Amino acid sequence: MLIGITGASGFIGTPLVASLRGQGHEVVRFVRGRADAADERGWDPATRQLDPQAVADLDAVIHLAGAGVADKRWTPARKKLILDSRVDGTATIAAALAEAHGPKVLLSASGIGFYGDTGDRVTDESGPSGQGFLAEVCRQWEASTAPAEAAGIRVAHLRTGIVLSSSGGALAKQLPFFQLGAGAPLGNGRQWNSWISLRDQIAAITHLLTADVAGPVNLVGPAPVTNRAFTKALGKALHRPTLPVPVPGFALRAALGEFADEGVLIGQRLLPQVLQRSDFSFADGDLAGALRSSI
Repeated sequence: MLIGITGASGFIGTPLVASLRGQGHEVVRFVRGRADAADERGWDPATRQLDPQAVADLDAVIHLAGAGVADKRWTPARKKLILDSRVDGTATIAAALAEAHGPKVLLSASGIGFYGDTGDRVTDESGPSGQGFLAEVCRQWEASTAPAEAAGIRVAHLRTGIVLSSSGGALAKQLPFFQLGAGAPLGNGRQWNSWISLRDQIAAITHLLTADVAGPVNLVGPAPVTNRAFTKALGKALHRPTLPVPVPGFALRAALGEFADEGVLIGQRLLPQVLQRSDFSFADGDLAGALRSSI
């Protein structure tokens, strides 16, 4: 397949490009500004500029681009950037695909923030959208693919959970503390964490290129755990003790601002029902194995 990828230099995009090329696919990377390399094509999502001819020969597009949610504190300007980068980029891709009448598949990033706080309730893709900034971002993000769907393109929304890898994401930020024996549960530790190993994330995206799947897809593993259980498992994987006293919510809010309440202290007990019904097999079905493959 000839596959176009936005966000190709990111935490997930970089290994995804390598994996797809290793499987014999041809990959072109969409870059902001001028395209200098033979495998690059230019676009400007901020001004919604993308020549439909730049996507007309593609078999599929994997759209991963967007400003990092947890990279900086959520000032009003940062929240606007988080939302705009997703809505503008997705709308740009969707409009170009609809006009080009070429690609048949769009895999568009989203997040499990769509569901808000699910508490202890087990939730799959049929679950309702929740409350909060991230839920609203995900709703608008996913709605921005409408032109592609109207043109008959198969669109899957990749609602990604906590991706486990020592090279980036939440786990990479936690590892230094745990390696020092200073890892601890966050908040009350009872909130559910829905995780997926990076290699399963890459494999699931690759699977969805050809699987007969459209609509929301939870990219999470089949065994969510509480934060307290996650803390214990990570300490065990590193052969390091963990602290019995949790990091209090007020300390997390002081350090992380609004993101603490929407990205750390809420519970999200999600299941990958759509993936499993499409016969996807997880390499890392349990947390212990996922951590061993990720650190």
